[in-house]
Amino acid sequence: MRILQSFIAMAIAPCMAVAADNYPSKPLRMVIPYTPGGPTDLVGRALASKLQDALGQQVIVDNRSGGGGVIATEIVARAPADGYTLLLGTPGQLVTLPLLTPKLPYDAMRDFAPVTQVVVSPQVLVANAKLPATTVTELIAYAKARPGQLNYASVQTGGTGHLGMELLKQAANIDMLHVPYKGTAPALTDMIAGQVQLMFTSYPTVQPHITAGRLRLLATGASKRTPAIPDTPTMSETLPGYDLVTWYAVFLPRRTPPVIVNRLHAELVKILVSPAIERQFAQNGVEPINTTPQELTAYMRAETERWGKVIRTSGIRLE
Repeated sequence: MRILQSFIAMAIAPCMAVAADNYPSKPLRMVIPYTPGGPTDLVGRALASKLQDALGQQVIVDNRSGGGGVIATEIVARAPADGYTLLLGTPGQLVTLPLLTPKLPYDAMRDFAPVTQVVVSPQVLVANAKLPATTVTELIAYAKARPGQLNYASVQTGGTGHLGMELLKQAANIDMLHVPYKGTAPALTDMIAGQVQLMFTSYPTVQPHITAGRLRLLATGASKRTPAIPDTPTMSETLPGYDLVTWYAVFLPRRTPPVIVNRLHAELVKILVSPAIERQFAQNGVEPINTTPQELTAYMRAETERWGKVIRTSGIRLE
C-alpha cells in the first residue's frame, strides 16, 4: 500500500507543479460558513472583490450556513488541494466546535493549510442601562454581593460571547446565570427590557442602543483599546490578561502546494495593509490583520488550549 501511495504521489507531482505555475487559471471559490449579510459575509465579499482584481480571476462567494459552520468547513476540507477552494474560517469551526464536539467530519489542525488571519473583531461587554454598574470593577463588586442573581445572554452555547462571560466569571470569581438565545435580536430585546443584564457582542450590533441610552457600554474585550471607541477601557485594565476577540482567517485544503499558499498569502497581505480595506472594514467594526501561515497555526493551538481550559472548568456542553 505504501509503495502504491508513493507511486501515486510521484506520478501527480509534476502535474501539481505545472498547475501551480499556471495558477490561477480559472475562477476561485471562497466558502463562507454563514448566511449573506452578516459580518463574516461582508468581510469575505470585500476580500473576494480585491482578490479578484489582484489575481485576474473571478472569486465566487459561496455562503454555506448550517451545522454551526461544519457544512462549509467540511466542503473545503474535502476539496481538491489546488488552491481554487478557500475557507473564510472563524473560531467557531476551528477552535470551539473541536473542543465541544467529539466527532467532526474534519480535523481543524490537520485538514487545512492556513494562509493568514484577515481580521479581528473586538467583543464589547454591554449591560442593561438600569444595572447600577458603570465599570467592570463595579460590576464585579455588584455580582459578588449577589451570587447567581445576574443573568447574561449569549446567542450560541460555546460561542465567543458565552465563553467570554465564563472567562469573566472565572477570572473575577463571580457567579452569574447563562441564558442562551437563538439569535442576537431576541437577546437584545430581553437585554433592553432587563430580563438579562449582560452580554458580550460586537460593537456595531449594539452601537445604536448605546447611543440611545438603552444599553451601557462597560468595556472592550480586546487586549488594547479599540480605535472606534478609544474612551472605552479594556477588560484587561481590570483583569490583566483578559482577551476576547472574534477573528477570521483564510484556509486552503491541506497539501495545497506551498507556492500557491505563498501566492495567496502575498496577495492577501497587500490587500489587508491597504488604506482602502482598512476604511471599509472599520465601517463593519473589524480591524484588518495579517499573519504568516506558521503564526496562524501557533495562534490556533494557543487558542485551543486557552478555551479548552475555560470549557473544562465551566463544564460547557452542547445540548
